[in-house]
Amino acid sequence: MIDYSFLQHYWWFIISLIGGIFAFLLFVQGGQSMLFSLGKEDRHRFLMVNALGRKWEYTFTTLVTFGGALFASFPLFYSTSFGGAYWVWMLILFCFVIQAVSYEYMSKPGNTWGRKTYQTFLFINGLLGTFLVGVAIATFFTGAEFAVNKGNIANLGVQNVTGLVISQWQNPLHGLEALGDFRNWCLGLAVFFLARTIACLFFINRLADEELVARSRKFLVYNAIPFVVFFLAFVIWTLLSKGYAVDPTTKVVSEVANKYFFNLIQLPIVGIVFLVGVVLVLFGIIKTVISKTFSSGIWFSGLGTVLAVCSLLLITGFNNTPYYPSSVDPQSSLTIQNSSSSEFTLTAMFYVSLLVPFVLGYIIYAWNALEKKKFKKEDLKEDGHVY
Repeated sequence: MIDYSFLQHYWWFIISLIGGIFAFLLFVQGGQSMLFSLGKEDRHRFLMVNALGRKWEYTFTTLVTFGGALFASFPLFYSTSFGGAYWVWMLILFCFVIQAVSYEYMSKPGNTWGRKTYQTFLFINGLLGTFLVGVAIATFFTGAEFAVNKGNIANLGVQNVTGLVISQWQNPLHGLEALGDFRNWCLGLAVFFLARTIACLFFINRLADEELVARSRKFLVYNAIPFVVFFLAFVIWTLLSKGYAVDPTTKVVSEVANKYFFNLIQLPIVGIVFLVGVVLVLFGIIKTVISKTFSSGIWFSGLGTVLAVCSLLLITGFNNTPYYPSSVDPQSSLTIQNSSSSEFTLTAMFYVSLLVPFVLGYIIYAWNALEKKKFKKEDLKEDGHVY
């Protein structure tokens, strides 16, 4: 029989893996944020939009899957964060909704708003969507202002009990207060510039327009440097800062110096995977910069992004660490043990998750089917769908 603790750790791993994949796929948003800088001419913007438009659904679907997996596996986090820090999540949702609307209606007959209006919506999605996602994820390390009344959980099944509130947000800004922590800004900006960096690698790999590819190589440097700066600032700051740990016996949460650094040391496989991911990201960038003929950097940096982000998310939940610490009431902090679904639910989901490799196989097949040759404007004449 599958152990309950194994299921809780398994589902945090699945969520972390989905988060890593989502971070890589944000290159679509990164490319959109450069529509008016990298794409100086209408023909370049048209080409960029149509290249990205064949990938945007992967990002959107992965985001929905990430949220759905969190809701099903750790419902207390979903109700606490999504129900409390709702302004941040609503802004993120808004950014992705206008992206879907833009790709759907940009080329529709009778578009009275004009193509540039929808391109502006895509730019907003690329700018705010990536930054706010980074800020939201940073609170897994820096904490959030909420309190949980665990006593009400036991009363949910009592009849005629009304007005029970399990989680309460302690700040009237409801999530926007996260913008007051510069460490959250560091990760938000790191995600923003990482998305743009991988987008440049994507354009270099996929586009046949020599002028646009040459500009993408220049923009790769412009975005990779601030990405490295903000990423290192966040990681070093986090590894040297205090974190929270939960006693496995008493369940008491307390502050521990250098908690996340020790997590990487005490979870050697996770630490090694993190380092490998960082090296792969840097290799893909540096190799592309120094070699004018190298165009496969996206695969090295893309895989590295998945590994590094997955590892960072793992150390927020593994090794007796509250993955969502409360900065106002540490004992309210959420762990994979006190916020997960029932053993029955996690077991049923475990067997369903065995189908995931088949889904990934289909995605890889569909991706390859669309990537048989370099993308150029002339191909759109033979394509039945144009954005």
